[in-house]
Amino acid sequence: MFRSAFLRTLEARGHIHQLTDGEALDAAAAQAGLVAYVGYDCTAPSLHVGNLATIMLLRRLQQAGGRPIVLLGGGTTKVGDPSGRDEARRLLTDAEIAANKASIRRIFERFLRFGDGPGDALLVDNAEWLDRLELIPFLRDYGRHVSVNRMLAQDSVRLRLEREQPLSFIEFNYMVLQAYDFVELARRYGCRLQMGGSDQWGNIVQGIELGRRVGAPELLGLTTPLITTAAGTKMGKTASGAVWLNPEQLPDWDYWQFWRNVDDRDTGRFLRLFTDLPLEEIARLERLEGAEANAAKIELANAATALCRGAEAARAAEATARATFEAGVAGDLLPSVRLPLPAPLVDALVASGLAASKGEARRKIGEGAVRIDGAAVTDPAATLAAPARLSLGRKRHARIEAA
Repeated sequence: MFRSAFLRTLEARGHIHQLTDGEALDAAAAQAGLVAYVGYDCTAPSLHVGNLATIMLLRRLQQAGGRPIVLLGGGTTKVGDPSGRDEARRLLTDAEIAANKASIRRIFERFLRFGDGPGDALLVDNAEWLDRLELIPFLRDYGRHVSVNRMLAQDSVRLRLEREQPLSFIEFNYMVLQAYDFVELARRYGCRLQMGGSDQWGNIVQGIELGRRVGAPELLGLTTPLITTAAGTKMGKTASGAVWLNPEQLPDWDYWQFWRNVDDRDTGRFLRLFTDLPLEEIARLERLEGAEANAAKIELANAATALCRGAEAARAAEATARATFEAGVAGDLLPSVRLPLPAPLVDALVASGLAASKGEARRKIGEGAVRIDGAAVTDPAATLAAPARLSLGRKRHARIEAA
């Protein structure tokens, strides 16, 4: 049983996968002001739902009185993390990295409190030190402490080599730079703990070992499980693509709908991981059965959306859901497309994103999966004559308006 409120909370909510030294971390977390970080490379304009598990680790730390550090990889993005990859990531330009970094940093303001106080979160860019490194001094002072044998044993390297897939020298250096990040954060900010997904375990251990060899204070590591759905799919991946955290990449309605449509078997687990609802309330929601179980998923959708997009976005999405599913009208947040009307129904399905191609649209119509304002349509040659609400199945909807 952990003594610290931080680790007790993580354990109760299902956040813990691996600890490098649970006893030492528990003792450090029991003291006020534990400093910990998670790193995020700037490979896209937004993070996605798959990153939420580690964002919530930082949130739980701050709630327990610790100080979280968000490390943006302005430097490491120029190298590319080989973890979980079958091929090298596309190298981005400095301008692309800067734009992605500016977009990503806004996400964390929803989840963390930033400022100058002892418990306020910090946002740091590893380009501050990585861009200034000189190769020969770095190799002499730090490279000599890194074991190539251990690097070759890491899954991110071993699997690529076993499959005879290319692994560039620049990728091979990624784990060295991440290890150096940990040491640098320990020196600059007194950071004791690195947290990350389970795929980062090897990189975290590498940083702890480097810190030990260069005389840094004892460093610690914690990983959270790889989150998969009850159906066995990777968290945050859907048929239509990634579930982005930024509204510019994914509208509030679609974000809310993602949570509303999770498998019943995932509801309780996701409530514990991705919301601040009390555990007693989550236990009550988990006991709901049949049609009442939908109430638990609405609670999940509202709480998760409020955290990421704000309370007003959650309220608007729920109101749209009620209008769409209960009253049978098109709610305000439904995706909307303007087309010259009348238009072939297959064109409207493709334009609205409900179907990926005209062939898929015709097939779905023939299967009886398409409805116009709630009425089923089975003729692939049907025409949409006036503005209407299109539905594909029970969960996907869009408004078609006259151009």
